[in-house]
Amino acid sequence: MKALRFLKKVPAALCLILILGNYPAHSQPDTLRVLFVGNSFTYFNNLPQMVSAMAASQDVAIFTRRSTVGGSSLEQHWKGEKGTNTMALLEEAAWDYVVLNNHSLSAIETPESFLEYGRKFAERIREKGARPVFMMTWAYKSNPLMQAKITEMYKRLAAETGSGYVPCGPLFAAARQWRPDLELFSDDKHPSPNGTYLLALAFYKYLSGKTVMGIPERLATKDLFGEKLYLVFMNEDDAKFLQQLTEEFDFRD
Repeated sequence: MKALRFLKKVPAALCLILILGNYPAHSQPDTLRVLFVGNSFTYFNNLPQMVSAMAASQDVAIFTRRSTVGGSSLEQHWKGEKGTNTMALLEEAAWDYVVLNNHSLSAIETPESFLEYGRKFAERIREKGARPVFMMTWAYKSNPLMQAKITEMYKRLAAETGSGYVPCGPLFAAARQWRPDLELFSDDKHPSPNGTYLLALAFYKYLSGKTVMGIPERLATKDLFGEKLYLVFMNEDDAKFLQQLTEEFDFRD
């Protein structure tokens, strides 16, 4: 209630300044503008904001927004189902990259739809002057054997559409191999804070082309009032391991 009373006393212009204050990089001419499209794999632990925070810690400007609905597929985003508004976001702003996260089972259970709507989005994104990037998802904790098919389908789609992809699933698999003690999952499929930190490292590396070594283990953004809002508190040794893994991982085919 105190916050509401405070907001009523704040002039509209100042409110706008406070809101835009969350994105100081937005006004810089060299800012990368990235739209993340997907579902809970993207919004768990605020992946887009974590990417922006990593960039800011290295004096790199990456402005992110997201269009995410839990359990949604790219077909549903394309058709505006489940309350998605991705097509409107594509039209209303100029993006440099659009990251596409399809449903975690789509590459396996609905491969025709997976390919069809991946192609449609890649074409539309290019028409808007942006570059499509596919988020290659990961196998569930209970079934690592899922990864081979997921990887195959995402590589096929990227090759057919001339798009990029970030090998999130293979990174998860490598981390599980080298550090089975490091928990990457919050349940059977969603990323833990450790998992999202790894994802954010991968996207920061892909988008910026810069080293991920030395990224802070504590990442923060700012709230409506300009106060520091922490996104993750990593164990220092775990953070260094995930940085080295990402740094040395081959992102090429």
